[in-house]
Amino acid sequence: MFSSQVLDHFQNPRNAGDLPDATASVEVNNPVCGDVLQLAIKVEQGRITRASFRCRGCTTSIACASQLTVLLSGNFLERLREISVDELAQSLGGLPVETLHGAHLAIDAARALAEKV
Repeated sequence: MFSSQVLDHFQNPRNAGDLPDATASVEVNNPVCGDVLQLAIKVEQGRITRASFRCRGCTTSIACASQLTVLLSGNFLERLREISVDELAQSLGGLPVETLHGAHLAIDAARALAEKV
């Protein structure tokens, strides 16, 4: 059901944990399934130098949060607004329709961060 990329990010999440010197952080949730995602970034000279997350959720939510931090790191702040649910899902080898909520949660967090920085 899940791609090898999804399983890899779930079993070996990248950038998981707190980011004590974060420039901005947000917490978003999906009230339907109960998943909660905290996303934080460190910004220097308009570029995201680090991104980290904490997620209490399903396999897909954790994998999407992990992959999002990879896709954001090293990019300019505009990336928070540009990245899409489809791009995130495709970067993980695709997601079954019934699990797309994980990608939506991650993108909601990116958009919320964009409003804060």
